[in-house]
Amino acid sequence: MTLSLFVATMIAGFTYSVIPGPAVLLVFSLAAQHGRAMGAKFLIGHMVGDITWSAMAFASIVGVSKMGPLLFDILGAGCGLYLIYLGIKAIRAKSIGDAPVLRGHRPYRAGFLFGLTNPKAYPVAVAVFTALIARYTMDLSWSSLPLMGLAAWIGLVLGYLATLFWAGLPLVRRFFLMHGVVVTRIIGVTFVLFGLKSLVDAGRSFQTR
Repeated sequence: MTLSLFVATMIAGFTYSVIPGPAVLLVFSLAAQHGRAMGAKFLIGHMVGDITWSAMAFASIVGVSKMGPLLFDILGAGCGLYLIYLGIKAIRAKSIGDAPVLRGHRPYRAGFLFGLTNPKAYPVAVAVFTALIARYTMDLSWSSLPLMGLAAWIGLVLGYLATLFWAGLPLVRRFFLMHGVVVTRIIGVTFVLFGLKSLVDAGRSFQTR
């Protein structure tokens, strides 16, 4: 594995982890309510999902994925329903701590479940990693996957640290605490929209078979 491919993969991991989305909003909300440590616990749990989806993206990019489209359609539909459930709970929240995924007493579990059930993680991972390492296609092989995984993990950790840094700034925390209910409900709407889009995509894919 070349050094340039290692660095490109690391940058891709960093980019993938800091792209704004529901998970990033959750970290900002947790950090505002409970501090950076709580946001860090959420991200540690979320890392399991990031690593899983990144590994699938690598397998797809290398061209040896045998998972099959049907599995992803079923997974997408299930995850979509789960996100809609979380979204409705968040929309109905009366404080930033009311939504199940925002409760600070189980951040590891929340991060773990959310990381694994985010249906958009796989296509986003494929898009980001493909865009940044496409030029190294000739260097990709099964033997390069372990080091690519290590590079992606380093990038993810650096991205997490950057997210926690911004989330813990006093100005950012004050904003989220002052407008916490509104932010929580916006997160809920985002979840519902992501979930509906996943169900629509899965339904269209099933119809084409």
